[in-house]
Amino acid sequence: MNSTADLLFRFTEHLKVVNRSPATIKSYCAHLREFFEAVSEPDMRRVTRSMLETHIAGLYDYRTREGKPYAVGTICLKVRAVKRFFEFLSAANIIFIDPSETIKEPQKGKRRIKRILTENEVNLILDQPNLGTLAGIRDRTILETLYSTGIRKEELFRLSIYDLDLSGKTLRVNKGKGQKDRVVPLGRHAARFLQEYIAKVRPHHTRKNRTERRLFVDIHGKPIGKETVAVMVRKYAGAAGVKIPVSPHMFRHAFAVGLVKNGADPRAVQKMLGHACLCTTQVYIQALGLDLKAVHAKTHPREKDKKDPKAIKPRLERIMPRYEPE
Repeated sequence: MNSTADLLFRFTEHLKVVNRSPATIKSYCAHLREFFEAVSEPDMRRVTRSMLETHIAGLYDYRTREGKPYAVGTICLKVRAVKRFFEFLSAANIIFIDPSETIKEPQKGKRRIKRILTENEVNLILDQPNLGTLAGIRDRTILETLYSTGIRKEELFRLSIYDLDLSGKTLRVNKGKGQKDRVVPLGRHAARFLQEYIAKVRPHHTRKNRTERRLFVDIHGKPIGKETVAVMVRKYAGAAGVKIPVSPHMFRHAFAVGLVKNGADPRAVQKMLGHACLCTTQVYIQALGLDLKAVHAKTHPREKDKKDPKAIKPRLERIMPRYEPE
C-alpha cells in the first residue's frame, strides 16, 4: 500500500486536474494531514467507518488555545476533505470500499448576516481617501470597485488590466469561487475612478515594472497585498466614524442588499455575485427584514382584486346533494 504522503500527492494532482482552486487544495491537504495523525493508520484500506466517526467526534470535543470549540462550518470542511479523499481512493481502485460513503456532513445553521453597512456609511467611507495623492486615488478606486461590482476580495486581487472594459463599463472576473468566470457591470462612479487610476496612478507606480499586468499595484509596481486592502478598509471606516469592524467583504453585502432593496431581480443579483444557488442570494433578502406578508398583500395580483371576497361563496349544493334525514 502506498504511503499517506504518496496518496496525498496523488490526491493533490487529481484536485488540480478537476480545476479546484489553490486555496481549496491547500485547505484539503491541511485537514487530511490532521486526519492521518488522528487515526494513526498508515494503510487506508484498514480505515473503517467507526474510525471516521471517532475522528469526527474528536472534532466536536477539540478546543483551541483560547478554549473555543470548532465552528460547525469548520467541522464541515474537515469532514468534506476526508470524504473527497476516500472518494478519490475508491474511484482510483486504491481501496475497494469507501468507509466515508454513508458519513454525512454536519448540518450548518442558516447563514445570517449580522450587520449591513448602510448607504450613508458606505458613502462616508468612500469619501475618506485623499484624492490629492496618488495613493488616495488608488484607494478610492479600490473601494468604488468593491462597492460597484460586489466582487470578492480574492477576485479583486486577481484582476488584470485585460479584465477591464471601460468603454463597455464591465469587469471580467476570472476563476471566481468554484472556478467560475463571469462578467459584472461597472457603475459610472467606479468607471470614472478606474479611468483616472489607469491613466495617471498606475503608470507612475509601474514605471520600474512595466511587465506587471495586475490591475491594482502598490507604490513599487507589485500586486497589492491582501492584508493591505483589509487594513486600508479598516482605516477609512474608522476615519468615517463607523463603530464596527469593517472588512472588504462587507462592501459585497452592501452591494447585494442595495440592489435587492431597490427592486433588483434576485436572479440578476445571483449572477452578478457569482452564486451557484439562488438560496445563497436569498440571505440578502432576509437581511433586509422584509415583511413578506405585507409584500404579498401589496404585490400579488389576486390581493389587488377590488372585488369583495365575502361576495364570492362556494355553492356546495350545486355539486353535492343536500342531506335530508329519513
